[in-house]
Amino acid sequence: MKLVATFIFSLFNGLVWAETGKEGFQTNFDVTNWIFILIMLFVIYLTSGILRQVLQTLKQRLKGKSGQEEVLLLTEIEDIGEQRRVFIYLGLMFLALYGIYYFVEGTTWEAHVVEWLNLIVRWTHVVFGIAWIGASFYFNFLENALNRKEGLRDELAGNLWAIHGGGFYYLEKYKVAPKEIPKELHWFKYEAYFTWLSGFTLLVIVYYLDANVYLIDKSVLDISPQSAVGIGLVSLALGWLGYDMLCKSALAKRQTLFWFILFAFIAGFAWFFLQVFSPRAAYIHVGALIGTMMAGNVFRVIIPSQKAMVNAAKRGGSPNPLLGKRALQRSRHNNYLTLPVIFIMISNHFPTTYGNEWNWFILIGLSLTSVLVKHYLNVIEEGRKAVWIMPIAVVCMFGLTFISAPRPKEVCKDGEATKFEEVRLIVDQRCVQCHSENPTDDTQKVPPNGVVFDKDEDIVAYADRILNRAVVTKTMPQANKTEMTQEERDALQCWIDHGAKLK
Repeated sequence: MKLVATFIFSLFNGLVWAETGKEGFQTNFDVTNWIFILIMLFVIYLTSGILRQVLQTLKQRLKGKSGQEEVLLLTEIEDIGEQRRVFIYLGLMFLALYGIYYFVEGTTWEAHVVEWLNLIVRWTHVVFGIAWIGASFYFNFLENALNRKEGLRDELAGNLWAIHGGGFYYLEKYKVAPKEIPKELHWFKYEAYFTWLSGFTLLVIVYYLDANVYLIDKSVLDISPQSAVGIGLVSLALGWLGYDMLCKSALAKRQTLFWFILFAFIAGFAWFFLQVFSPRAAYIHVGALIGTMMAGNVFRVIIPSQKAMVNAAKRGGSPNPLLGKRALQRSRHNNYLTLPVIFIMISNHFPTTYGNEWNWFILIGLSLTSVLVKHYLNVIEEGRKAVWIMPIAVVCMFGLTFISAPRPKEVCKDGEATKFEEVRLIVDQRCVQCHSENPTDDTQKVPPNGVVFDKDEDIVAYADRILNRAVVTKTMPQANKTEMTQEERDALQCWIDHGAKLK
């Protein structure tokens, strides 16, 4: 393998030289990396083999079984087979990212390759996310808007007429299952699977590969990249397990209490993440936690329940109606969690939220507000009145806007403006490493958002942005990598408060 890889690298290096007429790049990909990849390949192969053996054992047990026991075994076989495929995909995806990143790390290709990986995976994540959310919203609309009273056959739970795209549609929902399962049965699962897989890949690319840049903020907690990544991964796993246990407990039957505890559960994780990671990374990890809960609902509850119902119906048995109720419960959870997770995923574009001193309260408040908005839409779809819900959500939103507003303070010494020469010096020491036509930062090879401070006029032109990012939210420099002091931030504010003038 190493010989093949060396040959491919030499060929690629030669192609780069031929294309540019310059010397190719030198890679940091050493023997240690190859050993790690071989170990991981062995782990993937071993785990896959164990799961394959489990499948064979279950298939042997299936012989001679009938009734409910046969249905349970068939469903378990299908679930483990799907889990095996997902595990192999995740393992190979991780190795591919590991190989690509460390192959180009420290070379002139690093920023270019990472940016394209970010673009492709983010694009994939958005596309599948739209498909998943669209399907979720549509089927929850059907559930809310079904006719459940007039002209129904005994086996139906409801029906619905709709018009779209110039055509009429008629849909029926069965109480449990039809007498005969159709050959062409459409499943809605891959939208959820690929949304989570692409989202997790994006988390790795943006936050885990460059943990020192985006994940860790030493002013919050000074930990190693390995520890930070480990905390993130373990938290996602524990979050899903805790949520799943809560759903299976007796509390799930008491909806109001259940939602209160679930809200406190997520709020607790939000507080914890903000004590460990940079505020931006903490927000994203809350979103990743909720997204993991939602995808886990599809992967571990909704789809297995549907498979069991289909298998029972195909064999002439009576599907367990509790399976449908469990799947519907988790689907409803996903429906309400959708808007909070969408806000969190776009929050990194709005430092006023995660960079605010009230960032925990803003995160929880916006999540609660978006849940209220979704509840309002659900109630309206059911044909019920909901006069009070939307006004409360609007008031909450305005309240959060007021809470997050900057608080003016006097920072000028003796009331005199900071001289531009001092501002220029601060920018040169703390900002131009990234915000320059030719950045010198070890990871940021292009100026973020095209903002550069090479000329004095550039600093004046971006004074408002400097105030927002470096003074108010303190989200720049990124993770305070260049260690800008509070005195320097005050000096920038004083200069801006007096008109941000060159002289």
